[in-house]
Amino acid sequence: MAGIRLDDVTHRYQGSDVVAVDALNLDIADGEFLVLVGPSGCGKSTTLRMLAGLESVERGSIHIGATDVTHLPPTKRDVAMVFQNYALYPNMTVAENMAFALRNAGVPKAERAAKVAEAARMLDLEPLLDRKPARLSGGQRQRVAMGRAIVRHPKVFCMDEPLSNLDAKLRVSTRSQIAALQRRLGVTTVYVTHDQVEAMTMGHRVAVLNGGKLQQVGTPRALYDDPDNVFVAEFIGSPAMNLITAPLEDGRAVVGGLKIAVPRSVLSRLGGDTVVVGIRPETFELVTEESSVALRVTLHEELGSEGFAYGVPVHGDAWSSKSGQLVVRLPARVPVTVGETLRACVHAGGVLFFDSVTGERLRG
Repeated sequence: MAGIRLDDVTHRYQGSDVVAVDALNLDIADGEFLVLVGPSGCGKSTTLRMLAGLESVERGSIHIGATDVTHLPPTKRDVAMVFQNYALYPNMTVAENMAFALRNAGVPKAERAAKVAEAARMLDLEPLLDRKPARLSGGQRQRVAMGRAIVRHPKVFCMDEPLSNLDAKLRVSTRSQIAALQRRLGVTTVYVTHDQVEAMTMGHRVAVLNGGKLQQVGTPRALYDDPDNVFVAEFIGSPAMNLITAPLEDGRAVVGGLKIAVPRSVLSRLGGDTVVVGIRPETFELVTEESSVALRVTLHEELGSEGFAYGVPVHGDAWSSKSGQLVVRLPARVPVTVGETLRACVHAGGVLFFDSVTGERLRG
C-alpha cells in the first residue's frame, strides 16, 4: 500500500486543443478512499487512467509511494483497475476470471486458489465460483470484478464508475459494501463517479473537478457546508443549493421581501452592486410574515420523511435564481398544493455569499 501524489498533471488528447486535465495537484494519503466527482467531460476518468498508466502524462508527474510512475507501463505500477463494464472474460468461470492476473504473473496454483478463496469469502462469491459471467447478475459481475482486483493485493485500487450499470436499489447496497471492504483492506483507493450522492456517502475525501481543473478537495461535510465557489455549492447537495443574484440595499442583500445582512468584509470585496446568495433548501423556514421571500409552488415532491417545494416568484416579489426557481425543504407531511404561495425566511448564519462575477466564495 502507498500514498499517491499528482504534481501539475496535465493531459490533452491527441488532435484536440482542449486540455482534458489542467495542472492537477492532489495528495492522497496511504489507505485513503478518495472520490473524483464532476460532470461528464470534467477530466475525472482521464485522471484515473493516467494514474493507472492507460493515458500518457503531457506534463507533470505521478508518484505512488516513493516511486515516480509517470512513465512506467501499467504492469509496473501495482495498480488494480475496476472498470465500468466489469471487463470479465466470458469463456472463463468466476474463479478463473479472479485468478487470471495471478496466473499471468506466475503465481503457483495453490497460492492462486488460496487467494481466490479468500476474496470469494469476502465478497460472498463462494457459491458462484464455477459459473461463467453470462449466468451472473449485474451486481454479481461487479463483485467478481472487485474480487479480481483484490486477489492481487495491489498498492492502489482505481475504480471507474463501477456502479453505473446497476439499478438504483442495488447501487445503494453495493456502494456500502465497497466502502466497508475498502476500510477492511486499507488499500488506497481512487474512485470516479458523476453521482454526487455516491461521492458524499463513500469517500473519506472528495475532489470536485470541472473543465479539467480541480475546484475543491475536502471531506464531504466540508464541501457541503463550506464550498469554495458557485460550482461546488451547486454540484454538491441534492437538491442543489439555491443561488440567488440579489441587489444590495444599505448593506443588505434583497431577496423579495427578505433582507439579509451582508458582512462588511464581504461588502468591501464586491466589485458591483449585486451579490450571489447561497441558501440550502433545509435552511429555509416557512413563515407567514411579509418580511420573507414568496414563491408560487410549481412542484411538490413528497418523500415520506420530508418533502421539497419548488417555486417561482409571485407577482410583486422579484428575485432571480440560477435555476429560475427556489427549493424549500418541508417537514414530513406538510400539505402543499401546486399553485399556492409559500413564504420562507432564513437565519443569517445559514447564508453563503459569492462574487456575482467570478463565482468565488466571499467568506465573512
